[in-house]
Amino acid sequence: MTATATNSATTARRSRAIPRVKGSAIVMGLYLLFLMLPIYWLINMSLKTNAEITGTFSLWPQNLTFRNYVTILTDPSWYMGYVNSLIYVVMNTVISVAVALPAAYAFSRYHFMGDKHLFFWLLTNRMAPPAVFALPFFQLYSSVGLFDTHIAVALAHCLFNVPLAVWILEGFMRGVPKEIDETAYIDGYSFGRFFTKIFMPLISSGIGVAAFFCFMFSWVELLLSRTLTSVDAKPIAATMTRTQGASGVDWGVLAAAGVLTIVPGALVIYFVRNYIAKGFALGRV
Repeated sequence: MTATATNSATTARRSRAIPRVKGSAIVMGLYLLFLMLPIYWLINMSLKTNAEITGTFSLWPQNLTFRNYVTILTDPSWYMGYVNSLIYVVMNTVISVAVALPAAYAFSRYHFMGDKHLFFWLLTNRMAPPAVFALPFFQLYSSVGLFDTHIAVALAHCLFNVPLAVWILEGFMRGVPKEIDETAYIDGYSFGRFFTKIFMPLISSGIGVAAFFCFMFSWVELLLSRTLTSVDAKPIAATMTRTQGASGVDWGVLAAAGVLTIVPGALVIYFVRNYIAKGFALGRV
């Protein structure tokens, strides 16, 4: 009697759980469809001609063409935008993480006068909109000869990315016991050797997360990168805002440029996906 009742109760619970699982799957499917719809429509437009884009409504290309991608990959004014963006984004990511690592270690391991106020001041830089600093940066870089260079944009983005990286890394470093530092010093490790050989591998997830967020902010930021560049270092985001000519907006080329702009971010997410997963689980992300 008891075993039969237990089996019946288990069956009843399972029967109630099945509709919940199906409902969750439907909601998740609709959510993913909602997220992927703009990306699909962007790809759909990039494979059409301008006449088809502006003349008819279709869920897929009626006359498939890759001319838009050929234009981007063969026209220097287009593909150099991607090259310029990658140059200053990589430079910014390396500089931001390199500067944030010792700063975050100091905040996580030492207490000094005004440390909390200084940490909050760093975060206020991240809270400010880029438009606030566009004019000062423009005047400063024009005066010292850094206007329209990759390093100018990379250093400007450090104002926002370094505080973010410090905040992320400090949370990871605070989770590492201080006894590890003391044990390494007793074993004869210098600070540099300890930091690179022992400490950095322990916070590799945090470094990956910080690098990911620095890369993504610098890649999608438009205002500073457009204000501080003109020709030689003009990024793809600025190039995409200047597509209107005598014949109107070239929608197909613009859509193809948008598709190719997504690719670097997708590749970064793929290569650091494990670090990002650990970072969301362990760090302050």
